[in-house]
Amino acid sequence: MKLWLKRLFVTFVSIVTLGLYVPPMQLHTDAEAANKEIEPSDENSNKQSMSVVLDNYEASSIYDPLIEPAPIDQLIEQAKTQAMTKLGPKITGQIEDDFTATILPGIESVLETVLMDISEDKITSIRISADQVAGYGEKIFNVYNEQTGEDLIRFHVRRDIRPQEGYWFNFHYHVQQDKYEAHHTIGEIYWSKDTPPKWMA
Repeated sequence: MKLWLKRLFVTFVSIVTLGLYVPPMQLHTDAEAANKEIEPSDENSNKQSMSVVLDNYEASSIYDPLIEPAPIDQLIEQAKTQAMTKLGPKITGQIEDDFTATILPGIESVLETVLMDISEDKITSIRISADQVAGYGEKIFNVYNEQTGEDLIRFHVRRDIRPQEGYWFNFHYHVQQDKYEAHHTIGEIYWSKDTPPKWMA
């Protein structure tokens, strides 16, 4: 079979099977430089085909869509998304490395600590608020109980200006136990002496 026809066949099968099975294609070897084709034996060809199928099966089973992440993991992912959305692209572009290295692990740790005390049957009622506060509001997101409507944790970010230093972002949270009065600091990130843009800008 001509080489271009083989390539067309391999491409067609790959597209039809969504890449789960790619038929083996024999490449030219040095012996073929003298226009001699080397045909594999049926046994070797079958082994290669079976190897490709098994490899693809093992790879696809790692990402089995039936296995869903634990509720706490889902909440942590939602929290990260909400936090990045709150900062907006302008601020994220400048502080993303510090935010990822210090603030996100802090948010994750707080969530894990608080959510570990909630029983498994009630954890499915815990939600991350989706409403965002643009402009200058402090709210990043709240963690609340969907059944009761009560907030468990409120995550905020405040802009602090320090003389001779400039602007800092203070990430903190409030908890239900102290009626959201105390500031529990997660961390701070320096911006610059210039006024930062509004949230979500």
